[in-house]
Amino acid sequence: MADLTPLLAFRWSPRAFDPAATLTADEAASLLEAARWAPSAGNGQPWRFALGHRDDETWKRILVNLPSDDQPWARHAAALLLGAHLTAGTAASGTTVTGVARDAGTGAAYDLGQAVAHLTVQATALGLYVRQIAGFDHAGLAADLDLPAGVRPLVVAAVGRLGDPASLPTALRAQEVGLRRRRPLADLLLR
Repeated sequence: MADLTPLLAFRWSPRAFDPAATLTADEAASLLEAARWAPSAGNGQPWRFALGHRDDETWKRILVNLPSDDQPWARHAAALLLGAHLTAGTAASGTTVTGVARDAGTGAAYDLGQAVAHLTVQATALGLYVRQIAGFDHAGLAADLDLPAGVRPLVVAAVGRLGDPASLPTALRAQEVGLRRRRPLADLLLR
């Protein structure tokens, strides 16, 4: 394997989170600051976040919109973070974006992915773990969080400290403690 920075080599997406650990205000600020500095086309920064700390109202609203398979482990995360992006033709103030020479919807989703990736690397640097969830009730979460028109939920990130894999159901426990695998690089290259 080629040399990787330890922040990438040791990044991992667990399901076992420590139910007693919290996310401090400084840690949350650091994660969001890393996302803020992610690259974006034309410096548009089309990402938006809703951060809920365990058991606060935002966290509860995010949790209930996750798939029932994910709720048992996600409820132990110190924080749940909704990552959303602006849809084509919207800006933070709700005004129309002009002069955008790309598909703003697809580009905004890509830029959000960059922001979440930066947040994830920063989490690793802080000794935190992030697991992303894309399959959730997008419309339900948008309604429950009263998101503005033109803001599309795309991903939820569970953030916290590593917990005990024995706390997971048997099927998930096997995945949690199993060897991490990635496709060979040759499988990822088109040419």
